[in-house]
Amino acid sequence: MSSPPSSLIENYLKEASFWHMANISWGYKLDPKLISAFIKRWRPETHTFHLPCKECTITLEDVQLQLGLPVDGSVLIESTQSADWGAICYDLLGAILDNIYRGRIKISWL
Repeated sequence: MSSPPSSLIENYLKEASFWHMANISWGYKLDPKLISAFIKRWRPETHTFHLPCKECTITLEDVQLQLGLPVDGSVLIESTQSADWGAICYDLLGAILDNIYRGRIKISWL
């Protein structure tokens, strides 16, 4: 992004604990050659990068530490505008959780 996120969506991003991530990348220029090099070294069957020194993967802990995103607590599973959370939960997870709050479920339940 070339500028900070719109103030119109700021509250939504904060509610989803994504505000920090939305602000982290604006103003940075992506290096297409670096991205291309990583794409060529990615192996989808093992979910790893094959580098000259050894294999490497990105873990959820890496994402948490580098981007400051929360990895515990509630999970946002759908737009908060939806009405039938039980049906959505069943479609996505195969089970219905009793205590869904505004499209969020406890990560410990997963």
